[in-house]
Amino acid sequence: MSHSEHNQTRRRLVKGIGALLLLSVSPVGFAATASIVAVRVWPASTYTRVTIESSTPLKYRQFALSNPERIVVDLEGIQLNSVLKGVANQVQTSDPYLKLIRVGQNTPKTVRLVFEVKTPVQPQMFTLKPVAEFKNRLVLDFYPSHGADTEDDPLLALLREYNDGDLQQAVPAQTDTRKPGRAGRDRPIIIMIDPGHGGEDPGAIGKYKTREKDVVLQIARRLRTLIDKDAKMKAYMTRNEDVFIPLTVRVAKARKMQADLFVSIHADAFTNRAARGSSVFALSKTGATSNTARYLAQTQNESDLIGGVSKSGDRYVDHAMLDLVQTATINDSLKFGSEVLKLLGGINKLHKNKVDQAGFAVLKAPEIPSILVETAFISNIEEEKKLKTAKFQQQIAESIFKGIKAYFANGGELTLADRS
Repeated sequence: MSHSEHNQTRRRLVKGIGALLLLSVSPVGFAATASIVAVRVWPASTYTRVTIESSTPLKYRQFALSNPERIVVDLEGIQLNSVLKGVANQVQTSDPYLKLIRVGQNTPKTVRLVFEVKTPVQPQMFTLKPVAEFKNRLVLDFYPSHGADTEDDPLLALLREYNDGDLQQAVPAQTDTRKPGRAGRDRPIIIMIDPGHGGEDPGAIGKYKTREKDVVLQIARRLRTLIDKDAKMKAYMTRNEDVFIPLTVRVAKARKMQADLFVSIHADAFTNRAARGSSVFALSKTGATSNTARYLAQTQNESDLIGGVSKSGDRYVDHAMLDLVQTATINDSLKFGSEVLKLLGGINKLHKNKVDQAGFAVLKAPEIPSILVETAFISNIEEEKKLKTAKFQQQIAESIFKGIKAYFANGGELTLADRS
């Protein structure tokens, strides 16, 4: 399924003072009675997401009220059920944006949801067609208003740009982000750590319900701790909480922070539970180097479909990006990946003895050597158990960390200096 198959509805909520603004009505033309099967709330520091999952596409409208600030969503052709009645209990007191949710049968055929917010927000609302295990979804993202300070959180600004449709393929280099000089000698080596999936997108799920998004975040935090203890390095993370971040935004953050290396951490599944072992992948400009690499790239690239991305940024996701990728960057990625793979072989069986390649969207920063580490197969019962242990998580983190050091010890900083 491609991005173009998604419903292109994306409405902008323009807030009025003391006014009721009717802003969007979903496409009409269906007669099936919809039933709400799930409502989920995902609070995070960057934004709070609410997803309403339905058996059929939802007909809806949204508007704003003030004093106090409220976002109202009317679901038409819907009857109040136990799922909707329980939504108020999903709001956490620590949620930065949502204060409470009220729900009621507004008319015989309309359910009204009222979202009272703690701070001025700029909501984004869009629909998603069924994908993976999900049915039709209505997505509400509550972003802080543009007046908020984002200097300490470049990701927040990137998320806004993405949803405004302003995120360009080539994010301009920020000359004040990276100190001049050679990485590891004159300035710290900047490592961008990318824990896969998050929020609405759980990633792969093991037989015993272990979620990929949770395991890789724990490993990423362990890796960040190791890196930040080294005076010659500095770590950043694309996410440090259970939040959905689009693949394009992950790449853009790495470029904005002028990262020297990019490491995406995963624990994927395969159709056969017997599949096991650690793997490392780099980008390919031409095609996948194996069927496994092709399959994994396809499943990883579907994260945006599962996590839910509005149509606003689609035209920037691919196309010319591959043309910008330098052969030298891919070669460095392969060298970097080889160092990590060798070390992973000391703690776990290797799925393959060489770095595999495929068209992973998250590895497409043209000037940053980037690898994707499949720590183990969460679909394999034995490896799922290992992934849950602090010991194995630490071993994975240490293998990646030592691989970073080995790459630079073998001249990695020279190629980065040439690229700068």
